[in-house]
Amino acid sequence: MMYAAHLAATAGGNGNGFLSPTGVEIAFVLVGLATLGAALVTVSTKQLVHAALWLVVTLGGIAVEYLLLTAEFIAWVQVLIYLGSVVVLLLFGLMLTKAPIGRSPDADSGNRWVAAGVAGVAAVALVWVVVDAFRTTWIDLDGPVQGSTKVSGEILFQHWVLPFEALSVLLLAALIGAIVLSRRNSPAEDGVAGAKKGQR
Repeated sequence: MMYAAHLAATAGGNGNGFLSPTGVEIAFVLVGLATLGAALVTVSTKQLVHAALWLVVTLGGIAVEYLLLTAEFIAWVQVLIYLGSVVVLLLFGLMLTKAPIGRSPDADSGNRWVAAGVAGVAAVALVWVVVDAFRTTWIDLDGPVQGSTKVSGEILFQHWVLPFEALSVLLLAALIGAIVLSRRNSPAEDGVAGAKKGQR
């Protein structure tokens, strides 16, 4: 009994053990639940504009989670790239392709269970890969913060330069595709244009 009490006191350290979470840990869980709820609304709503706006809330919640993990650089990259670029690109795509503002009956393909199964398998695979990759990784508490600009910049520009550039090309291709789709005429408009050319 005394050994169990000593072990619990040792594990708790300054009294903030697993059963007595700190304010940061409570905020992390609450923000995580709110982010998960926003993500579920994003993929379940039938209004494309609302889905894009809920995506803003989801990505913003992830940025807050990074801040709570003291990874300020990653949090601001999340805000600048995802909130400032990807979501804006998505909204521009919705505007340029004349997407309906209200409810879209064709937004649901009827394959929710298949999509949920694929998402579940992907989530399990991702968790397994992350746990397996960092199983024996130790963090040097005396060194620089892992989410700091110095460490993140060294990792990004030494090991992840090619994926970073590939992502920028992908975003550019998506923007060009949205512009091409927005300028494409419908069959009725093509018929009207052909008739006008015939009259000339």
